[in-house]
Amino acid sequence: MAAAAAAAAGRWGLRGLRGRNLRILTKPSPAWYSASSSSSSAPTVRLFIDGKFVESRSDEWIDIHNPATNEVIGRVPKATRAEMEAAVASCRRASPAWAETSVLSRQQVLLRYQQLIKENLKEVAKLITLEQGKTLADAEGDVFRGLQVVEHACSVTSLMLGETMPSITKDMDTYTYRLPLGVCAGIAPFNFPAMIPLWMFPMAMVCGNTFLMKPSERVPGAAMLLAKLLQDSGAPDGALNIIHGQHEAVNFICDHPEIKAISFVGSNQAGEYIYERGSRNGKRVQANMGAKNHGVVMPDANKENTLNQLVGAAFGAAGQRCMALSAAILVGDAKKWLPELVERAKNLRVNAGDQPGADLGPLITPQAKERVCRLIESGTKEGASVLLDGREIQVKGYEKGNFVGPTIISEVKPNMTCYREEIFGPVLVVLEADTLDEAIKLVNENPYGNGTAIFTTNGATARKYSHSVDVGQVGVNVPIPVPLPMFSFTGSRSSFRGDTNFYGKQGIQFYTQLKTITSQWKEEDATVTSPAVVMPTMGR
Repeated sequence: MAAAAAAAAGRWGLRGLRGRNLRILTKPSPAWYSASSSSSSAPTVRLFIDGKFVESRSDEWIDIHNPATNEVIGRVPKATRAEMEAAVASCRRASPAWAETSVLSRQQVLLRYQQLIKENLKEVAKLITLEQGKTLADAEGDVFRGLQVVEHACSVTSLMLGETMPSITKDMDTYTYRLPLGVCAGIAPFNFPAMIPLWMFPMAMVCGNTFLMKPSERVPGAAMLLAKLLQDSGAPDGALNIIHGQHEAVNFICDHPEIKAISFVGSNQAGEYIYERGSRNGKRVQANMGAKNHGVVMPDANKENTLNQLVGAAFGAAGQRCMALSAAILVGDAKKWLPELVERAKNLRVNAGDQPGADLGPLITPQAKERVCRLIESGTKEGASVLLDGREIQVKGYEKGNFVGPTIISEVKPNMTCYREEIFGPVLVVLEADTLDEAIKLVNENPYGNGTAIFTTNGATARKYSHSVDVGQVGVNVPIPVPLPMFSFTGSRSSFRGDTNFYGKQGIQFYTQLKTITSQWKEEDATVTSPAVVMPTMGR
C-alpha cells in the first residue's frame, strides 16, 4: 500500500510517509482529515456539516486499517447525537431553497460534478485501495461505475417529466409533476466506497432533495473526497451532509422524523433491520442486500470465454461484491471443465492492491477472513471437496494482511452451509446438474435473487433460462449483469427490500413524489349564477 499512500500524500500535501505507515507531519492535509499532534498517531476523519469539514467532539473512535497490513491509518468518529442533529438540521435548512432551485441549475451542478470526478478519478481510487484493499484497477472501476450514475443524473430534465392529458372533459385538464421528498439519507457498505454513495446522493439531489450520507466507517476517505468535489461543483451548503458511526447512527437515520427516505446497500441482517425500522417510522426504504449468484454453464458454451468469465466474476475484488458469481452450476458434460477452471484460478496473483500485476487484494478485516475460512472448512466437514484452497496463502511483505487466495469447492449440495450462506470472499462453490431444468430448479430454490448468468451458444436455451429463472438481473454470456444506469438495479426476492430500485427511472421515482393537478377553465369564462351542488362527473 505504500505506493497508494504516497501518491495520495503527494496530491493532498501529506508528508512524512514511512513505509506503509500513514503519518501526517506537516500541513496542508486533506480538508477532511485532522492531523494528529503526535507523529506516531493516525489522522482523524472529520464530519461534513453545513458545507464545512468539522472535527467531531466524540469520545468514541473507530480505527481505520489498511487491509493489506492491518496497520492503523486513520480514525473515524462515532458522531455524537448533537452532531447528527446538526447534520439533519443543515439538510432541513437547505431543503426549501434547493427544492426551489430550477432543474436546469441543479443539472449544471451535476454536470460540473461529473467533470471533477473524471479529473480526480485516480485520486479517489487510491484512497479506496488504501482503505478497502482492492486493486487500483478495480478501484478505478468502482469510481467509474459511480460516475456513470452521476452522468445519468444529468439527464434529469427528461427523467423528471410528468404526464398530462388535456381536455379530459370540456375545459378540464389533468397533469402530474414530480416533487422532491425533502431530506433523504443513505447508508453505504465498505465494498464499493465510491460507487454506492454515487448511486445515492447525486440521484436524490438532482431531484431537489438534500441528503445525509453515512459511509462505511471502514472506508470513509472516498466519500469525503467526493463531498469536497461536490462542494467545488457549486452545491449549496447543507445540500449534502456526512456523518460517521455504526449502530447509533443507523438508528438515528431510521428514527429521525425529518428524514423521508433511506437508501441502503449491505448485508441481509442490517438491510432487514433498516427496512423494518425505517418503514415502521413511515419512511421509504430501498435496501439492496445479500446474494448467491449462480453461473449456469451449458456444455455448448464457448469454453475459453466461459472459464475466463467465471474466474474473473468469482474472484475479482476478492469476491467482496454482492454481484460476485459465487456459485457455478456445471450442466452435463461441462462438468469435465472443472480441472481447467481450477488451473486458471491458480494463476491469479494475490497481492496488496497497489502492487503491479495484482489480480485480487485482501479481505476487509481479520474477522472477514476468519468467517470466509470457517465457511470453507464447513464445506469439507459436510462432504464437499476443496479443489483449490486459498486459506494458507502468504503474500511476501504483507504477512499480516487479510489475504485469502482463490478457493474452489466442488461436490457442493444445496443443503450445505457454504452454499446456503453468502461467503463474501474469493470462494467459488460448484454444483452439478444433468439438465437445464435441473439447473433452473436449483437457482429458483435459492432464496436470493440478485443476479445470475448463463453461458451458452444456443439462443433458445438462453431465452428459456432468462424467462424461467426467478432472479432480478440475468446475464447471457455476461457474468456480472449490473445494468447501466439508464436502467435500474433490479435485484429481487431476499436480495432486495422495498418496491422501487436504485438509479434509472426507478431511482427518480424513489426520490420524488407525484402531484396531480386537475384544472378547469371554462371557455365562456362565465360567472356562476348558482351553486354547483352536484358531484362533478369527468369524461362526459
